[in-house]
Amino acid sequence: QARLVESGGGLVQPGGSLTLSCVASGFPFSHWDMMWFRQPPGKGAEWISGITAQGKSPTYDASVKGRFTVSRDNAKNTLYLQMNNLKPEDTALYYCMRTDEKRGEGTQVTVSS
Repeated sequence: QARLVESGGGLVQPGGSLTLSCVASGFPFSHWDMMWFRQPPGKGAEWISGITAQGKSPTYDASVKGRFTVSRDNAKNTLYLQMNNLKPEDTALYYCMRTDEKRGEGTQVTVSS
């Protein structure tokens, strides 16, 4: 059974950094392009980043470009999101998603002083 489990969220001050992880199981992770989404409190889901199955051609929403970096380690079945210079508006539930919309439950990121 395909499963995605995110971790690494938490409370961080503005300007701080976090690295999120998404561990995949139950399917051939290296065959799938992957994405990161987030859902701010009271708002809809936002696509923020994507990466190909082989870890190439990362793409970013303008709101995070230059601050966030997506990567993956197919040997570890893990997708990452390095987040730097975090802002209060980055506060959201972050989750990873396969291109067929299979997703994890997410990890909460709160940016506040």
